[in-house]
Amino acid sequence: MILIADGGSTKTHWCLIHQNNESTDFHSEGYNPYYVNESYIIPSLRASLPTGLNVNEVSELYFYGAGVHNEEKADILKNAFQTVFPNALIAIEHDLLAACRALLGNQEGFAAILGTGTNTCMYNGTEVAHNIDSAAYILGDEGSGCYMGKKLLKDIIRNTVPADIKKKFDAAYNLSEHEIMDNIYTKPLANRFCAGFTKFFDDNMDSEYCRNLITSSFRDFFRELVSLYPGYKEVKFNCIGSVGFYFQDILKAVASEFGMETGVILQSPIAGLKHYHSLNNEVNA
Repeated sequence: MILIADGGSTKTHWCLIHQNNESTDFHSEGYNPYYVNESYIIPSLRASLPTGLNVNEVSELYFYGAGVHNEEKADILKNAFQTVFPNALIAIEHDLLAACRALLGNQEGFAAILGTGTNTCMYNGTEVAHNIDSAAYILGDEGSGCYMGKKLLKDIIRNTVPADIKKKFDAAYNLSEHEIMDNIYTKPLANRFCAGFTKFFDDNMDSEYCRNLITSSFRDFFRELVSLYPGYKEVKFNCIGSVGFYFQDILKAVASEFGMETGVILQSPIAGLKHYHSLNNEVNA
């Protein structure tokens, strides 16, 4: 059996391809090796496996995730997965390559990720040809769910949000200023905490405040990242991720402001990766 994973910082979408080519999907936590270690990953993944799965029958595992550009960090994932799936040949690739393969196949073009975090690149049809570092959630990640969440929380703490938004926020989350600061500066996984407020935007899309915050976040994304790529206006804007997918009407409008035509916007790359690995299923161990 072949196991494919689309691993974000918040959640991981797994697809198990059986020998008869049928598939089983399941989800686990996100496993970004900058934020979690082997001892965290192993029990978390085991608890998320489908009932009845024989881990010894998994022969190949392709994990596409955030935070794996560094070989030392990638080995954290590989070692954890090898413990859970002892007979599998394992390939660890970055989530940006997953986006490229799902969005563009073997075609050249531009690909982006807009989810909990942000990433962008130019793809040459085989590999990532040019990537400008997003600088992660503290310094950058413009346009991401975390970025939007930080903007909202800052406005909540400074009491600069409209009264109706403050009332809805308090009703939904009942968080004190101390609790907000504690979740960001003391507790682990602050990026997930901040990104978790994207649902609030989705629930309040009739609010001018929310739409303006999303718009300004996407403008920052294009100004600080996308527009830095030479010739970016000559290619279409393609994107994967829940933030880009659910707010795509605003995203398309902002892309147009910056002179880019929109191509494909997907919530998840799994379907494209299933197709890709049905044609290319050899792990370079």
